[in-house]
Amino acid sequence: MSLTLTAILLGILEGLTEFLPVSSTGHLILAQAFFGYDPVQWRQFNIVIQLGAILAVVVTYWKTFWTMGLGFLKLENEALRFVRNILLGFVPAAVIGLLAKDAIDVMLGTPLVVAGALIVGGIAILVLEKTIPAREDVGVAGLSWKTAIAVGFAQCLAMIPGTSRSAATILGALAMGVGRKTAAEFSFFLAVPTMLGAATVKIFDEPALLAGEATVGWSEIALGFVASFLVAMVVIRAFVAYVSRHGFAPFGWYRIALGLFALGWFTLG
Repeated sequence: MSLTLTAILLGILEGLTEFLPVSSTGHLILAQAFFGYDPVQWRQFNIVIQLGAILAVVVTYWKTFWTMGLGFLKLENEALRFVRNILLGFVPAAVIGLLAKDAIDVMLGTPLVVAGALIVGGIAILVLEKTIPAREDVGVAGLSWKTAIAVGFAQCLAMIPGTSRSAATILGALAMGVGRKTAAEFSFFLAVPTMLGAATVKIFDEPALLAGEATVGWSEIALGFVASFLVAMVVIRAFVAYVSRHGFAPFGWYRIALGLFALGWFTLG
């Protein structure tokens, strides 16, 4: 498969999975293992296409960010609560991520860890969908500071590849009694500082990532970025509309099926 086609397909995969509770990182790791290409050569690419997905959140919710930004400058209560909740949700991952960075890097090269996390996360989604009743959506600004912190700590589970940052934050929010739509949108908003912070740390630790030393060219990186951005734009809107009506159970079944397939592939193949 050519580099160009691989870049486009991986960009599409990132856009499809980044904000669904199915683990985009896990999918990329499995794709690398299935197709046999070197993940080290694609480090730049993987970081940049995630930024494409983040841009999709900013563009999709630009009115919310603009309104809350202006309100924050004016010290309006709703905007202050919105910013407070995003920051409280971000801090646990920032602190624990820095402390556990080396352990995370080791797990990133382990497809079996991804397969196991996909299965466990899928079961967790199904259990929560069955046991937790639907709640009223109050919006991100309507969450309590305790709920925001709890979701922030839940997000730290996503440091295990295959868990899914979206799944961890959404399930954490559901467990705290947050409505489905608010849980999904809080997950989107938390992705912005969390993923930007993770990308910054990676670049700081490995300056070569900006020096163009990888074998994947910037033209392929640009194609992956655009593909990720465009697909994520569609997925974000469709996902919120879907889970508001139908819930998260189909994503749980998908995770279990993919995890079992990957487990069989890597243990028996």
